[in-house]
Amino acid sequence: MFCMAAVLAAAAVLAGCQQPKPPPPPPPAVTVTQPVKREVIEWDEYTGNLAAPEMVNLAARVSGFIVRADFEEGALVHAGDLLFVIDDRPFKADLDSKAAAVAQAQSLMDQSKVHYDRYAKVRGTQAISEDDFDAAKASFAQAEAALEVAKAAVVTAQLNLEWCRVTAPITGRISRKYVTVGNLVNGGAGQATQLTTIVSTDPLYCYVNIPGRAFLNYQALARLEKSENLRGGKVPCFIGLENETGFPHEGVIDFLDNQVDPGTGTLQIRGVFKNADGMLTPGLYARLSIPGSGRYETTLIPDIAIGTDQAERYVLMVDDKNMVLRRRVRLGALFGTMRSIPEGLALSDRVIINGMVHAFPGAPVLPIEAPPSADNVDITGGVDSPTTQELPATRPTTQPLSLQTR
Repeated sequence: MFCMAAVLAAAAVLAGCQQPKPPPPPPPAVTVTQPVKREVIEWDEYTGNLAAPEMVNLAARVSGFIVRADFEEGALVHAGDLLFVIDDRPFKADLDSKAAAVAQAQSLMDQSKVHYDRYAKVRGTQAISEDDFDAAKASFAQAEAALEVAKAAVVTAQLNLEWCRVTAPITGRISRKYVTVGNLVNGGAGQATQLTTIVSTDPLYCYVNIPGRAFLNYQALARLEKSENLRGGKVPCFIGLENETGFPHEGVIDFLDNQVDPGTGTLQIRGVFKNADGMLTPGLYARLSIPGSGRYETTLIPDIAIGTDQAERYVLMVDDKNMVLRRRVRLGALFGTMRSIPEGLALSDRVIINGMVHAFPGAPVLPIEAPPSADNVDITGGVDSPTTQELPATRPTTQPLSLQTR
């Protein structure tokens, strides 16, 4: 009887110590958003260097001492501005000498002409022989030639005197003075002393090399504009410098080389850009952006939502029962942080963009809605807008998809 009571008491104690089973954990929270529809343009980016359309290595054309160099180094100069003056006294004296030689030659020619005219009047009579007439005629011709030689020497002397004043042949930014006042400079072919350089600054060129495949793509875009080829279509382009965000400088492609380099498979093209404010400098590194497609409408989602499983690309979604689904998608171009999805998604789908590590297909989740946004994708105009052969409405500010991954 006592044993039975002890067993019942122990059972009661054990029953009192048993804890209730804890409730299951709540579903993990994930952030979801819906795809957006947006008209876009794909942009191709290349690297190149800015170059001046005109560059002059200014050299002396006559020899002498520099007596003036009044320009400000590094300043903008205009065509015709006086830059250097070479001592012109020897050239003035030479010009005077050549002018005197012309007067002398003129006098000799006049005298020869008088003799020739006199002999011409009595030619055919017994007053002179035919040899005398021929001699007078030859003497007159020699005097005429000597006069022309003397006049040509005057022209050369005048040019040498003019070349003592070195002026800017183009408008642009000038470099430093390679030769200063008091130094002797040499003129003439092969030994001319370089004085300075001038480069034009407005407009400027940007040269880049593009793959042959990209060139064919641009040719196709040009034909959409009913241009014969890319050379005939004014394809827009934009550049950005190393310290600039995006591509704030607008221009057009105005030159394509006449052949593709078979060694590299690339073709050189050139964009031309206005530079009235002088922000661009020849030689600077620049990023050049060119539209790689026409305008088209596509579905966009944040690129962080894309998952990879070997060669398959997929997204995780949440259905109307808050259960996780996995769906395979086909990727398009990248526009900033947004990825184009040509196939696989509807605008009503809820795509997981945060918390994917806690989401498993078939498991419940607690979705937190995030409003759909594609603000960092350029608006390129209306649905019926022309192709990108027309300038886009806004500058490209996103990182374009490279040709290798598109």
